[in-house]
Amino acid sequence: MPPASPPDLPPPDASDPPYLQGLNGPQRQAVLTTEGPVLMLAGAGTGKTAALTARLAHIIATRRAWPSEILAVTFTNKAAREMRERIGRMIGDAVEGMPWLGTFHSIAAKMLRRHAELVGLQSNFTILDTDDQLRVLKQLIQAEGLDEKRWPARQLAGLIDKWKNRGLVPADLDAADRESYADGKGQHFYALYQARLKTLNACDFGDLLLHMLVILKTHRDVLEQYQERFKYILVDEYQDTNASQYLWLRLLAQARKNICVVGDDDQSVYSWRGAEVANILRFDKDFPGATIIRLEQNYRSTPQILAAASALIAQNSGRLGKTLWTELEPGDKLRVVGVWDGPEEARRIGEELETLQHRKVSLDRTAILVRAQFQTREFEDRFIAIGMPYRIVGGFRFYERAEIRDALAYLRLVQSSADDLAFERIVNVPKRGLGDKALARIHQFAHHERAPLLNAAARITETDELTPQARRQLVNFVAQMRGWQAKANELSHPELTQLILDESGYTAMLQADRSVEAAGRLENLSELVRAMEEYESLEAFLEHVSLVMDR
Repeated sequence: MPPASPPDLPPPDASDPPYLQGLNGPQRQAVLTTEGPVLMLAGAGTGKTAALTARLAHIIATRRAWPSEILAVTFTNKAAREMRERIGRMIGDAVEGMPWLGTFHSIAAKMLRRHAELVGLQSNFTILDTDDQLRVLKQLIQAEGLDEKRWPARQLAGLIDKWKNRGLVPADLDAADRESYADGKGQHFYALYQARLKTLNACDFGDLLLHMLVILKTHRDVLEQYQERFKYILVDEYQDTNASQYLWLRLLAQARKNICVVGDDDQSVYSWRGAEVANILRFDKDFPGATIIRLEQNYRSTPQILAAASALIAQNSGRLGKTLWTELEPGDKLRVVGVWDGPEEARRIGEELETLQHRKVSLDRTAILVRAQFQTREFEDRFIAIGMPYRIVGGFRFYERAEIRDALAYLRLVQSSADDLAFERIVNVPKRGLGDKALARIHQFAHHERAPLLNAAARITETDELTPQARRQLVNFVAQMRGWQAKANELSHPELTQLILDESGYTAMLQADRSVEAAGRLENLSELVRAMEEYESLEAFLEHVSLVMDR
């Protein structure tokens, strides 16, 4: 049975603004309780997005704050786009004035570009993806004389990511953290890595929040500036915040305390990347007097599904508690099937699919979800054996493709001459006769001169360090790069990208390639240029790519 209506709220009325119409009692309470801390406990399928966007629309429509005075944080770019579109339908063009609606990483990156010098960076810093991060760490491990097979760069990357998710800088590590890599060298390598990133004028994803956390803790004027700006703070999926995100939000909200967080203590799924469900459990201790609102009416699932899920979830310890209910029809009963192993599971599912085929059910109405990619192999083997058509959904994402990463490396080097990782990737792509020996000479020269690789490349051509052919090719490459950097202020970024692909020889290289994949790679590059048209600047586009590559 549905719970009683929340007290002290005006009853629904035909004259209510559009964003209030259709909301149930708890949703209305979440929208209209604008002042002070609010915890919205929202079960799956209970309309939390509708309540959250209506709350935003209400704050703006009642002029409690300008759109630019609201901080609205989501966990994914998709959620941010959906929220922006919904609010746009509710309040029109006012949504365009919401510069602080986005993911944790995108908002932190915007802040950090304004204050980069406070942590030793320039505002045009590069955001490294996982592959670039591993390359830096491998270089440091080799330079320190460690065996990379015994102490893998990926292991160190995981540790550093964990430390950053906890809001820890190298000086904060305790003895256990220091001992967790290379017999006590964890802190040493973390410090080396951070120093190297500053030399590259680069950040990884963890740095975006960690640097801003350091700035807010150590520069009171910056903290007060943002506390004064943000009259209201709204946070989605609060149960999945890590320590760094939690501390960042708590600092920003302490002055006004007008923070509304939405989450479900039964749905925390990101503990493997540092999420702490305890953040939502202690919200009323962090913000005494917080209003707790439970959204319990489910609009998505049948009573059969809710009953099974509730019985399982009730066994969880450390939860605030809620009871989901629905007005939907009972629906089919759930069926749980136990199997001995992967092959039997694949056989049984194959048989069920064949039964569905005999009943004239189209296979494109069925899906098999697996926990990890390797688990698809058993199904593929079985489906091939019985002649069952199938399609694997996955593979490389667009921005992970080699040709796209090459093009982005050119653009990153145009934007920042200090981006040594981008230089290394494309100095010999297409082939210019600048192999490993030439690159090693450039590295040595750059180390001696204490200069980025691109600047060192320009200077080394004035010496006899390289062979005449390598020197000639390097002169051409540096001249091209300087030319593209100059044209960056004259051409639009899509035009600049196409110019680089053509003048560098990259387009011609793929056109000369007669392999089956070459045509698709050219199409991918054309799609890249088209995608850039949606962004106002090269910097904005590169930042978007870096953020969507976050795993």
